[in-house]
Amino acid sequence: MAAMETDDLPVVLPSTTTSGLSLALHPLPILNISEHFTRLKLQTGSSSPFVLGALLGSQNGREVEIVNTFELAVEDDGLTVDQGFFIARKEQYKQVFPSIEFIGWYTVAPHPTSKHIALHEQFTAYSSTPLLLVLQPSTVFVAASSDLGSQALPFKAYEPTIEIRDRKTRSVFVEVNYKVETGEAERIAVDWTSRGGGSGTSYESHLQTQRAAVKMLHDRILLLVKYVSDVLAGQAVNDHATLRSLSALVASLPASEHKAFREEFDTEYEDVQLTAFLATLTKSANILNDLVDKHVVLTASREERGGGPRRRGMGMGMMGMRPGMDWDRYH
Repeated sequence: MAAMETDDLPVVLPSTTTSGLSLALHPLPILNISEHFTRLKLQTGSSSPFVLGALLGSQNGREVEIVNTFELAVEDDGLTVDQGFFIARKEQYKQVFPSIEFIGWYTVAPHPTSKHIALHEQFTAYSSTPLLLVLQPSTVFVAASSDLGSQALPFKAYEPTIEIRDRKTRSVFVEVNYKVETGEAERIAVDWTSRGGGSGTSYESHLQTQRAAVKMLHDRILLLVKYVSDVLAGQAVNDHATLRSLSALVASLPASEHKAFREEFDTEYEDVQLTAFLATLTKSANILNDLVDKHVVLTASREERGGGPRRRGMGMGMMGMRPGMDWDRYH
């Protein structure tokens, strides 16, 4: 779905109207929303894909804290939230993090429109005043800071309110000022992520460093092989010191095939394989457990419809045994 279109009648009150809400935004929601938007851009090939998600956090009076998010699904019409998926994910997060609650939703758009109001009303059943957090990637905000060159994040937060216009009431948004708040663990994680370099993540940077080191080693080995070939062909100077160093290096290579090394390598390889087998076995056991549970439910429902369980006799006649036959021979 494309980005939502703008409307003639604005749904955001002028900047002269202020909100008394104290909002704190943590780094994790910022990273989640940015990653969600970037991933959808690459998957859909659209520069403005439709992004929708839920905000999780805590609220104490007029103090609100946004600490996490999760993505939401929509129906085929693109404007109706999949309520079943939303409730299931909300309950899953509630079981793991009992202290956080649903406090709003997020999207990506230049500014809120009446279509956002329609989406907003679908969340009022789960929160009396759900907040709206909008990512505006094409907009640059200059922070109200004394530091030159500093910029604020391309996010804007909105609180719902009611406006009386022409003796009629309508739902609108009022902008909420927010501050980015980080804990010690979040500062460490953000610092670690930021050290990934311009190439992307820290893991990608680490792999590129390893690749550069292996390529450098490969180039030097090719250089040594070429030097030995040239010496044998009489095209290079016979440097005995260099050749002795090469001979010592080559002589040390078979040490990697030592019996103790091979035993340790085999042990580590078997441990890795055993871990993989255990993971597969655990997954199979979970599947089997789900199958057994479904079978029990199905059997119970059939017995209820049939008036109760039916007993199946396992007498000697059923098993093909005749009186007087030696049981031990067949057991």
